[in-house]
Amino acid sequence: MKRALLIVDVQNDFCPGGALAVKDGDKVVPVINAVMDKFDLVISSQDWHPEETVHFEKWPVHCVAGTEGAEFHPDLDTGKIDQKLLKGTDNKDDGYSAFEATNKSLTGLLHENNIRQLYVCGLATDYCVKASALDAVTQGFHTYVITDAIAAVNVQPGDDEKALREMYAKGCVLIESREIQ
Repeated sequence: MKRALLIVDVQNDFCPGGALAVKDGDKVVPVINAVMDKFDLVISSQDWHPEETVHFEKWPVHCVAGTEGAEFHPDLDTGKIDQKLLKGTDNKDDGYSAFEATNKSLTGLLHENNIRQLYVCGLATDYCVKASALDAVTQGFHTYVITDAIAAVNVQPGDDEKALREMYAKGCVLIESREIQ
């Protein structure tokens, strides 16, 4: 069974020093780099917001298209990424899920490549990772969340654990990178 890795939003603005930094967001990078070679297809998503969007009514300005903050973390091995998806490009929505990408259909890309298993990692557990993983389940993919390759915003303490419970309850398999063969 063919499988893909979805790397969600490992961008400068979500890592320490960024506009919407996730605590320990940069610590997912070496884990992600270590597992990329185990997949038939590696896909990334990037928040790619316009300068003005309703999204910034809820969040600090971050990942504005074409800025340094929207670029991938410099240590992420982008040379191993087969497809890059842009999301959050509409000024009227949030674009949390990679399935909302505007430059390419993630569902179509997975079907074209005969992918049945989707492994999800990246930032942030309680928002874009969760939204992407839940959409993957809804789309009928066997969905795995790599728990040592994610980090959460935790607006409220415990949001990370709540997100993991929700993903598990909806059918996601929670797995550590060392378990991936």
